[in-house]
Amino acid sequence: MTGSGTAGDFDVREDARAKINLALHVTGRRSDGYHLLDMLVTFAGHGDRLGFSSASEDRFTLDGRFADQLSQDAGGDNLVLKARDLLRQAIIETGGEVRPVHIHLEKNLPIASGIGGGSADAAATLRGLSHLWNTELPDDALSALAVRLGADVPMCLVSRPLVARGIGEEVELLADFPSFAMVLANPLVGVSTPSVFRGLVKRDNPPLAIHPRPHDIRQWTETIRSLRNDLEPPARLIAGEIAIVSTMLAEAGAGLVRMSGSGATCFGLFETPQSAARAADLMRKERPDWYFEATETTPGEASWQA
Repeated sequence: MTGSGTAGDFDVREDARAKINLALHVTGRRSDGYHLLDMLVTFAGHGDRLGFSSASEDRFTLDGRFADQLSQDAGGDNLVLKARDLLRQAIIETGGEVRPVHIHLEKNLPIASGIGGGSADAAATLRGLSHLWNTELPDDALSALAVRLGADVPMCLVSRPLVARGIGEEVELLADFPSFAMVLANPLVGVSTPSVFRGLVKRDNPPLAIHPRPHDIRQWTETIRSLRNDLEPPARLIAGEIAIVSTMLAEAGAGLVRMSGSGATCFGLFETPQSAARAADLMRKERPDWYFEATETTPGEASWQA
């Protein structure tokens, strides 16, 4: 269902920040078919927004640029509703009570675009409803629910710079990680994640080589430059537009360009938020039918507490 206000009109509001894979190394494959990954992850200031309010019956409404794409599948496969139902069940099993809720999703991120939109929405739902329902579930119980919703959801639950390993559930926060000025760019073409993984030539690549360092954006940029996204080559073979949008970012002044996740979103790192904003405006004029968004990423906890 679309419409019915904006996320800002609700009792509890949560941002669902875009998850950016600055690097993604495929290091192996488990016997159950899941790939083992090493990922350097940060989160953008831009993303979806969710609102939560008590209601007489459960409701779910949508708006935003990409709401129409999601509303066609707003039923059984919607991670927001799955997160609501899992959290409700967990609270009831511990003897708690929950009331019906109206959830509103402002869908600003492209669907299935390699920046964790659905996972971020699910994580924001766990955070928002925990507050609205005043739950006393411990953090480890909430994290266990996140894992059940998907490998990316535990990362999105914390929404801070981190290294993730395993299938994504082993999370190590990076307290001193800096904030980057960035442009997100997506040609709005569908890229099948299973097809990208099937296209891998090698599945036992070296892991991330990251050494703790002070809050130094230039050193971190060089570290990121030395890493890679092992999913980018097969994704480029599936969607040639990824190469086009990467070239646009580089020609607009990005110092480093890479694809995030399994695509098709790419990011470009810029010197300043102002240069990122100018680049995004320039590319929107060139391709108004594509997605371009200037943003800044969230710094590590030590940086924003300083």
